[in-house]
Amino acid sequence: MKVEIFTPDKELFKGEAKSVTVPGVDGSMGFLNNHAPLITVLKAGDVKVITMPGSATGATVLTFPVKGGVVEVMKNTVLILAE
Repeated sequence: MKVEIFTPDKELFKGEAKSVTVPGVDGSMGFLNNHAPLITVLKAGDVKVITMPGSATGATVLTFPVKGGVVEVMKNTVLILAE
């Protein structure tokens, strides 16, 4: 799935991922391919992105601390607008 993470200042990440975990206001949420459409608010915490394994390397876990924001999941795209 395609993942994009933006802050007001810059783009933190843009690329393909195997899974994404976000700190939702109602608890931690994880997204995989073909997830149902969703829009929700984020609280302070870590966004974790597990990238697709490359030909020479395995999957990588990337962590992005956020103070809050919004996540939209639609058509195998996860868009995170973070503070």
